[in-house]
Amino acid sequence: MIAVWAMVLHLSYLPMRVSMYGRYGCALLVMFLSLTGCSMKLPDPPKPPPRFAAAARLVPPDRMFTLSDGASIPARIWKAQGQAKAILLALHGFNDSRDAWEQPAPFFAQHGITVVAPDQRGFGEAPDRGEWAGAERMVQDVREEITILQHENPQIPLYLTGESMGGAILMLLMSAPDAPSVAGTLLLAPAVWNLGLGADIPLDILATLFPHHLVTGRELPVHVVASDNPAALLRLYFDPLTLRATQLEALRGLVDLMKQAAATAPRIKGELLCVYGDKDQLVPATAMAKVWETLPKGTRLDLISGGHHLLLRDRNGKQVTQDMLAWITQPDNFLPSGGDVAASAWQAQNPAKPEGKWFPATWLDGLVR
Repeated sequence: MIAVWAMVLHLSYLPMRVSMYGRYGCALLVMFLSLTGCSMKLPDPPKPPPRFAAAARLVPPDRMFTLSDGASIPARIWKAQGQAKAILLALHGFNDSRDAWEQPAPFFAQHGITVVAPDQRGFGEAPDRGEWAGAERMVQDVREEITILQHENPQIPLYLTGESMGGAILMLLMSAPDAPSVAGTLLLAPAVWNLGLGADIPLDILATLFPHHLVTGRELPVHVVASDNPAALLRLYFDPLTLRATQLEALRGLVDLMKQAAATAPRIKGELLCVYGDKDQLVPATAMAKVWETLPKGTRLDLISGGHHLLLRDRNGKQVTQDMLAWITQPDNFLPSGGDVAASAWQAQNPAKPEGKWFPATWLDGLVR
C-alpha cells in the first residue's frame, strides 16, 4: 500500500514537487533528467491486481461540450436530486481528469446541486492528451462551457470550482476584464506560486530543447503526502484517465500558470471562497500566504486543519464539501468546519514574505557541468 501511495505521488505530482525545494528545486530537476530516458510515448495504464480491479474502471462521459474550435470535451455529470438549486462547474488538477470529482459530487447532488466535471484540454480524454494547450486556450474552454451551461439553465445559479491547476485556471478567468458573471468561485488549494525571478531558467532551457520528452519523477529522492486516503490514491493511480508522465513543455506551462495565477489574485472578480489545508506539501504555506494577503476584500478564507493538497480526497474531505455547500447556500454564516476562524489564526502565524531572489549564476555553472 505504501509503495502504491509513493508511486501515485511521484507520477502525478512531479511538477510542484520539483519546484517546492526552493533553491535546490531546479538542480534536482536537472539531476533527474540526466537519469531519465528520452521516451516521448505516454505509458499505458498499469494493470492492477485483482483485488484493486475496480480502481481501474473507465467511466464513460455523460455529455460532450462542443467548443468553438470544433473540439469535443467529455464531462461527467452528477444531477441534483429533485429541483436543482445550483450548478457547479468543477475543474480538476494537473494530470488528473473528470474523475477527480466522483467522491464529493454525490454529496452535492444529494443537496440539490448538479456537478458538471469536464476533462480539461490535454488531460483525461480531452483532445491532445498529454500536450499542453496553453493557459489562454484552457481559460477559453472554460469560458465557453460556462456560456453553454448558462444558456441551457438560465434560471439556475452557476458556481465555478477548481482544484490545484483547475483553481489557477479559474483565477486567470475571473481576473480578466471580461470575466463571466457567475454566482461565485471556489478555489481548492489553487496552484499559485511565483518561484522567484530566474528560478525557472533550467526548465525553460530544457523544455525549449526537448519539449516532448517525458518525465515521471521516479528518480527524485523526495516523498510528499498529497492525501491521507490510500483508497483515493489507488483510484487516482489506476484510473486509465490519469496521466503518469509529463512532457517538459507541459511542466513549463504549469510553472508559468502558477506564476500567472499568483499575480492575478488581487484582480479576481465576484464572490470568492479559497480553501487551503495546513498539511499541503505541494503548494507551500509561503506561496498561499502571499496570495491570501492580496486577494480582494471580502474573500472568504477557509483553513482545513490536517488538510493535504488533494483536499476532497482526504479522509476528512467531507469537511471541505460541507464548507463549500454552506458557502453556497448560507454565505453569511460561519463555515461548519470553523475554517474561517482558523484561517485568521493561520495568517497571523504565516505572514507573507518577499519574492525570491534572482537565479544564482552558480546554478548555471552546475547545469553546464
